[in-house]
Amino acid sequence: MDPARKRQIRLGVALTVAVLLAAALVYTSFSAGTEAREPSDLLAAGPNGETYKLTGKVSEEGPRVGGSLEFVIEDRDGGETLPVSYEGIIPDPFREGREVIVTGELSEQGVFVAEEDSLITKCPSKFVAEDGSIPENTFVE
Repeated sequence: MDPARKRQIRLGVALTVAVLLAAALVYTSFSAGTEAREPSDLLAAGPNGETYKLTGKVSEEGPRVGGSLEFVIEDRDGGETLPVSYEGIIPDPFREGREVIVTGELSEQGVFVAEEDSLITKCPSKFVAEDGSIPENTFVE
């Protein structure tokens, strides 16, 4: 076989493999992302056995017993609340008023049962005051 023809075939195979890998990467990155829901969204949907990411503010923190924690999470705007049962590592910045994301499912009893070690604490913005207002001298576009 002609060496020039071999190079063309190799180039075609390499480009085809590269395009297939790129398409797989794009598909995986878009299909893996799930939108986090607030308590009001989950309560409206009801328990259906699906796994969700729940986000909101911690409104009541229960006692910590080892790696177990019971707390209540509310909508960011202060709407509905939902009790959460969690087991696993509790992040240091976890406390009332802090925004969190936790993965799990809504039980028949109306409690969000979180997966182990799925609790993520969001860091507050350094541009927002404790009361949620933006300081006067802060530039915001």
